[in-house]
Amino acid sequence: MNLLGKTELWIRNIKLEQADLNTIAAAVSEVLGLRDEEVFVTDASDDHITLDILRTEMDAENLYGKKDEILRKLASIPGVSVSDETTLHSEGILGFISLEEEAVKEVLDKSQEMAADLLRNIRKRCMVFPTGEEIRKRLVKDTNSPYIRDRLQSEGFKVDIGPVLRDDTESISAALNDAIDRGYGLIITTGGVGAESKDRTVEAMTKLDREAVTPYVTKYHKGTGRHEKEGVRVAVGSVGPTLMVALPGPNDEVRMSIETIIAGLKNGQDKRRLAEEIARTLKGKYLSGHEGAWHHEQ
Repeated sequence: MNLLGKTELWIRNIKLEQADLNTIAAAVSEVLGLRDEEVFVTDASDDHITLDILRTEMDAENLYGKKDEILRKLASIPGVSVSDETTLHSEGILGFISLEEEAVKEVLDKSQEMAADLLRNIRKRCMVFPTGEEIRKRLVKDTNSPYIRDRLQSEGFKVDIGPVLRDDTESISAALNDAIDRGYGLIITTGGVGAESKDRTVEAMTKLDREAVTPYVTKYHKGTGRHEKEGVRVAVGSVGPTLMVALPGPNDEVRMSIETIIAGLKNGQDKRRLAEEIARTLKGKYLSGHEGAWHHEQ
């Protein structure tokens, strides 16, 4: 559950006398399944306490219907007295703490059902970003994006094509992050995964996911010709429910990779396995047909 910025919890009609505020905060954190340092008392008087939760999200199971348990825990603390008039209040999601216990299961089941539906919808939303100055300046036709759109739509995806991204790490990472925020569960980029200094797609993705998987498709002697990096890589990363995939630019490689992506998604492959399968697919082509050569046609 996203707390939506409403992180204050008020406990009213509670009596304090020489009570330890740290112990109170620790008791609340224990009931809510949080660390001690994630809950602290911001205000206290002889009849109320205000606490702040230093989290943006919480597990619903640790939140719903926890009022009585919190009050029982507080009542056991020396210097704290609760009564039938003691109440818990929040202006946001934290208000579910006061949900009646008999309603918790029903609400949890409904919430989980809604979350599952939302997740399924997110996973079927795809954003495609072409990259490269040659496409942005309309020197080269983008044949990749329409193909990806049509192929994924045939698999039930809703696909949008984004603007052509500049060969710039910050610009690409900003576009990826925006697509994540807009609820796209699959983001695919084409181009910018080569060994030249202008190729920045993999670097942009690893800014958002430091554990993105970036296997090499082919390697060069670093510094040879225009090759300022060790080789050509693909990348698969994730942020929350969103999967990001960086593919090369040549259209035949994109076509091959999309089939691997579709198969991987159907089989529930994690990002490591999916990245390795994409790289293996492309390596097979280059070993058999080009002997390590790499062409930057779109």
